[in-house]
Amino acid sequence: MTEYHVFTRRPLLQAICRTILRLSGWKLAENFPAETKYVLIFAHHTSNWDFVIGLLAALALGFWPQWVGKDSLFRAPFGGVMRWLGGIPVDRSQSHNFVEQIVGLYKQQEQLVIAITPEGTRSKTTYWKSGFYHIAQGANVPIVTSFLDYKRKIGGIGPLFSPTGDIEADMVGIREFYRGVTGKNLADQGDVEVRSVK
Repeated sequence: MTEYHVFTRRPLLQAICRTILRLSGWKLAENFPAETKYVLIFAHHTSNWDFVIGLLAALALGFWPQWVGKDSLFRAPFGGVMRWLGGIPVDRSQSHNFVEQIVGLYKQQEQLVIAITPEGTRSKTTYWKSGFYHIAQGANVPIVTSFLDYKRKIGGIGPLFSPTGDIEADMVGIREFYRGVTGKNLADQGDVEVRSVK
């Protein structure tokens, strides 16, 4: 079984990434939760630059979240690179349940952080995909917010939320946190909403 480690201390790499961010005018908020198993959500996702700056920030902090992708992305010749970057292949076919697969991963691991963009796209959306919430609830792990605020040029980790099973009530705090966060492309920044289950 593959073991996933949340923090990887590489002093030289961290120093290089911190320097790049500092020269670019970015600051980091380093308030990590004590937990080593949680679902990390990122918003607002409006640009390809989110991945670049987010990766630099993670490397600067020695923080290494995983991410999930369809298994076809992990075939030769780039499969090894995808895994090195933190990718976890999952079968997205209709015969397999995505949420159940990720819940299973959490239950197998001593520590695991998977980063998810609930918007699911860089374009403006009306609703967030609620998979992040159901994964956290099913795996009995908290949800931790993360962000890149392009207006203030600061990125980091926000509050921790423990799902209660009432997604609409739980989204109130998450929505309030992201109210002050500005994505790179404001025109593509949607509301922090999930579809009503009623």
